[in-house]
This record gives sequence, structure tokens and C-alpha cells, in this order.
Amino acid sequence: IAGVGTLTIETRNIVVDEACCMTHEEWIPGDYVMLSISDTGCGMEKKILDHLFEPFFTTKELGKGTGLGLATIYGIVRQNKGYIDVDSDPDRGTTFRICFPGIPAENRMKSRDIREKPASGTETVLLVEDEQSILKLGKAILERYGYTVLAAQTPAEALDLAGRLRGAIHLLITDVVMPQMHGRDLQKKIAEFCPAIKTIFMSGYMANIITHDSALKQDVHFLQKPFSVQTLAAKTREVLDGSGATG
Repeated sequence: IAGVGTLTIETRNIVVDEACCMTHEEWIPGDYVMLSISDTGCGMEKKILDHLFEPFFTTKELGKGTGLGLATIYGIVRQNKGYIDVDSDPDRGTTFRICFPGIPAENRMKSRDIREKPASGTETVLLVEDEQSILKLGKAILERYGYTVLAAQTPAEALDLAGRLRGAIHLLITDVVMPQMHGRDLQKKIAEFCPAIKTIFMSGYMANIITHDSALKQDVHFLQKPFSVQTLAAKTREVLDGSGATG
């Protein structure tokens, strides 16, 4: 929106019927919860809409955008069995609609009751994340499960900790995309101090997008952001209990 405009956010329950699925081939009939976000901005032409969710597609100047934002959103929505739709016309604004399958209240309670608490541990974890809020959250979660957590906001801090503690670190959890150094390069340097260290790479971008255009291998341990308390704790225990180090 250039200058003054209106941003409208709505939520409501909807029913997707067969007629709707005729124009949206991937959709499945059923009850959904819809989040709608509309603006009164400049809108987009069809040639842009046709490529909107493709990884690395951007209309911004070179160096001003990665082209991964909407591709990441699309991936997260589809991972959760949802759908995303967009309507836009030049000079008439844009509307994004995100629909997630509705879950009856009784099913939500059953799911909550049977959820198992991930196993705790006493190992030492080096957590590297340039976003301070995520770093604090991750540290708090892991400490709640008994781990000793070394928190570093930059690769330089992480390397300093690894150099001083040498082989005393059991697991590295690091963001993939950081200003100073790629997560994969950081892992290689830390492995020089801690050869047996295991690694979890985390990112807000989808795993297939990250591996498409980076040094990250397809078979590494990957944690998608945003993550829940249970997901982080379970992944940490899974990797620590596994055999061999991530290379």
C-alpha cells in the first residue's frame, strides 16, 4: 500500500463443496477455518500471480528480496493440510485466503490428552539463532527438559564457546541462514573442536527450498520454524539418541 490504505483481516468457518473444488483442483470438500487478509493497495497483474508462490520469484530489486517469503508460507499451509488462494487486480488491491481443516472441539481434547511428553536429557546443547526472541525461547524450552544450553546469537559467539569447551558439547542446533555465516559452514568449523557433535539445522524456509540453493545436504536433521515445545524437545531427543554425527 502506497501512502494511506486499508488492511482488513477476517476469520470465519466455511464449507468447501464440490463446486468450489471444481475450480480448485487440490482442494478437498469439508469444513474449514478461513483466514482472509485484504488490502487496498496497487494489486498485481496475472503474469505475477502465476508465479507468486514459486521459490526465488521476486519483483523486488536485486538484493532487496529473496523470493522465499510466499513460497515458505505456501509450504507451511500445505504441510498443515491447508490451502491458500489469492485474488488481485491492478489498482484494486489483493486478498489472500488461507483455509485450514476444521477440527471438532471433542477431537482437539482427545489429541491433547494422548500427547506424550518427549523424553528429557542432561546433555549439553549449543543453540545458535540470530533472532533474540527465538534464541531465548529455544533456550527456555530445552532447559525445561533438563539440557544444559549454551546460547549464541552469532556464529562468532558459537565458535568461541565451542573452542573453549571443545568436546563437551553434544548437540548443535543452528539456524541455516544467518548474516555472518551459513549454518552448514558453522557446523563444519565447530566439528573441528567437537568431532562427535550432532547437528540440527533449523529455518523458517522449507527444507526443500533450503537444500535447493545451498550447501545443505538432503539427508540432514532439519527443524522447521516456527516449532512447538513438543517438536523441539522430541527432535532434540531423537537426534541425540541416533547413531553417528551429522556431517
